[in-house]
This record gives sequence, structure tokens and C-alpha cells, in this order.
Amino acid sequence: MPTYTPPLRDMHFVLHELLDVTSHLRQMPAYADIDAATIDTVLEEGGKFCAEILYPLNQVGDREGCTRNADGSVTTPTGFKEAYRQFVEAGWPSLGADPEYGGQGLPHVVSSVFMEMMNSANQAWAMYPGLSHGAYNALSAFGTPEQKKLYLPKLVSGDWTGTMCLTESHCGTDLGLLKTSATPSDNFGADGSYDITGTKIFISAGEHDMSKNIVHLVLARLPDAPGGTKGISLFIVPKFLPDASGNAGARNAVKCGSIEHKMGIHGNATCVINLDGAKGWLVGTPNKGLNAMFVMMNSARLGVGMQSLGLAEVAYQNSLAYAKDRLQGRSLTGPKAQGKPADPIIVHPDVRRMLLTQKAYVEAARAFTYWAGLAIDREHKSPDPQVRKDMADLVALLTPVIKGFITDNGYECTTLAMQVLGGHGYIAEWGLEQHVRDARINMIYEGTNSIQALDLLGRKVLGDMGAKLMKFGKVIQDVIKMHADNPAMKEFTDPLGKLAAEVTKLTMEIGQKAMKNPDEAGAAAAPFLRVVGHLVFSFAWAYAAGVAIKKLDSGDPFYKAKLITARFYFAKLYPESAAMIQQVRAGAKPLMELEEALF
Repeated sequence: MPTYTPPLRDMHFVLHELLDVTSHLRQMPAYADIDAATIDTVLEEGGKFCAEILYPLNQVGDREGCTRNADGSVTTPTGFKEAYRQFVEAGWPSLGADPEYGGQGLPHVVSSVFMEMMNSANQAWAMYPGLSHGAYNALSAFGTPEQKKLYLPKLVSGDWTGTMCLTESHCGTDLGLLKTSATPSDNFGADGSYDITGTKIFISAGEHDMSKNIVHLVLARLPDAPGGTKGISLFIVPKFLPDASGNAGARNAVKCGSIEHKMGIHGNATCVINLDGAKGWLVGTPNKGLNAMFVMMNSARLGVGMQSLGLAEVAYQNSLAYAKDRLQGRSLTGPKAQGKPADPIIVHPDVRRMLLTQKAYVEAARAFTYWAGLAIDREHKSPDPQVRKDMADLVALLTPVIKGFITDNGYECTTLAMQVLGGHGYIAEWGLEQHVRDARINMIYEGTNSIQALDLLGRKVLGDMGAKLMKFGKVIQDVIKMHADNPAMKEFTDPLGKLAAEVTKLTMEIGQKAMKNPDEAGAAAAPFLRVVGHLVFSFAWAYAAGVAIKKLDSGDPFYKAKLITARFYFAKLYPESAAMIQQVRAGAKPLMELEEALF
């Protein structure tokens, strides 16, 4: 009953009209030959795969879940394995990977768009290849030439998939407490291998039947490692040990002990992974594994933001279709559907509030994440070292906003979509309640949103005295200056400039308070992330409004809708930033003065 149509029109608007991606990409030698037609063709074909192959399996995966067999193997839901075969045969795993390892070498921003569509269609399925990209990024950055030659072509082709194994039952965010050990094996002198022993939990795609091998990247401690996070190393632990020809050989001592029973993403195997002297190889420098794993973690956090964007989009599509079709009551200003016994519910102001909230958050998130995708391309491929540095700073600053703000909003959007359907919203066959369950998980894994808030304020803003934030401030000021002589833009640029000034002032206030009492930063972090999130979305909507205003005379109603949605955002959603600023200024006392015994 639910449907999904890739929103190619808005995707094209963001890529070509808002960001003008081809002009930026052609400044990088790696993408000198890229053109809009190539990008559009890739996305059109990708959209077909997502809508026609992946989406019909979404509810199947939710109903069936994964099955752990007696031997520790896992069977994925009906159709998942076949869909993965088609995915690999079509070359989709290699989309943005380096041609040196068999990749197609397309820009990251293009891969980001495809990722959105996959997550709209089937988030649980998309997580299997999605984690492989994180493993690819980590090994690309820190692997030895031999490791890259062995593992990267397999990950790029999709022949093998990857995971990240961090969490243990006694430690989640505080990885300094992890106990998994790594000791030199009997063959250490010959092959440099270690024996890895321990148990990891919450391992997404930790065991399955879709690929020929699974490359686990595992955090563990060497025998002489110092305590805490300074004593963590990273290891490659494959499910099957590579044989002399580089293919999957003998079974390694790494197995799925159980599958977690979760509220959502049932189609993905979230595993307890037992390592019983499993053979592994060190990645990068001993005791510096967290630095390497952060490459994968940041990739995953960006990916989770795309997951919630995808879910919010498909939820919006289905609630909108329902609102246009469902007849109930009459418009307060008089009947609109004269020949029908009632009006469609889209005539009611509160239904429109719910739909426009979804639309405004989805379209701003799309503009923001694609902008970040282009920034990642410029970070890695620009010939200008200063551009690379600036883009790296902006991506680092905004990664927790992508993960935290977009997943918060994604959950709100899916909940509103379910609300639009009324009683049908919580009936499984309509599909909306699954999106709500899936979206709620995104706010927790890959670092809870509280952790994202602390990362943003503590590390990314206060940690460098606001240097990265000032770089983003310059981006905002450039947009404001661009439209300084256009009176039609003042309704967008004035609130954007006001919020930018408030964020600067607020940051200084928090920093001064935190020097006297560190709890002030902890108390401010969550509302501060919401404030910065609205700053980013205000930037996105002001930018989009500027393009839409120029195109209004074209007669295309798309631009009228874009402009009206921008006005809705600033009128109805932007004001939340004032409340969050007030929360920050209320300080730590309201949170900390109640004694523990009095709770």
C-alpha cells in the first residue's frame, strides 16, 4: 500500500541550481570531466533500483527480520540476498570509490544522493553496503599498501562487506573501558597476525548471507597498552581468512552469538559478535586505533543523517498522498470539494502544519547534506590546500549537526506523518509506523544525540575557540552580502543574520561560564545543537529562496512552492531557536541543584 518515488526534481534543484555542483567539481582534476547529464543519468537509474527493487522489500524485512541458525550463520529476509546480487552486478557499490581499486570515481556528493534514495526505500537493507563504505574509508586512510591491495578491491566490488566493531556490553560511548584483547599469534613473526578475543555488541550487519566475506574492523587492546582511549588499537578481522589467491578461505574464529531483537530496522542483523582467538591484523599505529576508527565513525554519523533524511522523505510522500485522498470534515472557510461528501483533510490548517513541517525539514536537510557532500569532495580533491583545510574544518564542525539535528527532525517528521494518517498511521500495512520505529533508532546509534551535542559544543566550537564556527559564519555572511541589494530577500536574510549574531554571542557566554563550571557546557550542549541546526537550516532556506525568487517568472510552480516553504520555515520552525537560546542561558543550576536522592 505505501509507495516511494525518488524526488528527482528537488534533487536536481539542489545539485544544479542551488549548489551548481558541476562548476565546483570541474575545478578538481579528479572530476574535470563530470557533467550534469552524467550525474542525472546515474541518479535516475539509482532511483529505479531503489524504488523497484529495494522498496518492495522494506515491509518484508520488517515482518520477517533476520534468523540466526544453529551454526551461528544468519539468514536475511526474503529477497535481500537477491537484491544485493543485483546491486553488485549493476556496479552500485563502486560508485564513489577510487578507480585504483575498481571504483567508478564519481564524486561523494553523487553517492550521498544515492544513499538518500536507498534509505528512503529500505534503511535496513541499505545498512549492509553502507557500513562497507566506512570500512573502505578507514582502510584507505590507515591501511598498509598490502592491506589496501587485498581488501579494498573486494569491498569496492561488493564481493565482501564490512563492519565496525566498537561497543562492548559494559561500555558504549566510553571506549576507554573496552576489554577485547589482541596478543601476537604463534604466526606473528611470519604473517604479523594477532589473536583477538572478546565480545562486541550492537554490530550492524555483523553476520549475514549476502556477501562472500565480512571484514570486521575491531577495536582491541595490545598486551602492553596504556589504559583508557590511549591504549586502543584497530584490527582487521575477516570472517573468512584470505587464502593465497586473496579469496575467502578458512573460517576465522569470529561468530555471531545472537541477534538483538529491536524496535526497528528488523531487516538488518544487529549481532553480538564473539571473537575467540580470531586472527586479525593491525591497522595503522599501535594504540592509535581510535584515530583510525574515527574515520569510519564520522562516515557512519554522516550516513545516519542520510538515513533520517531518507525516512522523512518517504514518510512525507505517503502522508501527503493520504492527506490529498482522505475525505473528512469540511474546510472552516466552506466546502472545497463541492461534489464530494467531505473535503480532503489537506484543507485543514493543522494537517497543513504537519505536512509543511515535514516538507520544510526534508528540503532543508537535503540542501544541507548535499552541500556537506560537496564539501567532502572539495576537502579531498581540491588542488588548493587552503580550500581542503577549510572544507575539512566545516565538515568536522557540522558532522554532529547532520547526525543530531537531522535525526531529531527525522523522528519528528515520521511521527507527524503517522499522525496525518490517524488510526491508519499505527496500522502496519500502511507503512508509517515502521518508519517511526526505524527513525527513533537513528537518534541513538553511532553516538547518541546527546554525545553529538557535546562533540559539537565541546570539541568543535569551544575546543578551538570558535575558529571553525567563524569559518561557517563567513559562509553565511557571503550569502547575506550576495543579496544585500535585493529587498525581496530581507525576510530571509535578516533572520539568518540575526541568528548568526546570536550564536556568536551565545558561544562566548557559554565559554565564559564553562571556565568556572564545566557543567555549564554540558547543560548547554543539547539546546545549543538545536540552535546551530536552525542556523544551518536558515542558511539553506535563505540560499534556496534566493534561487527561487530569480526563477518565479519562469511559470514553474516548483519555485513558488519552494518560496512558500521557505516562508513557512522562518515563520513556524525558526522561532524554536529563541526558546533554545533561552534554555542555554538558563544555565546548569535548574538541572544540577536537585539532589540525587530526591529524584
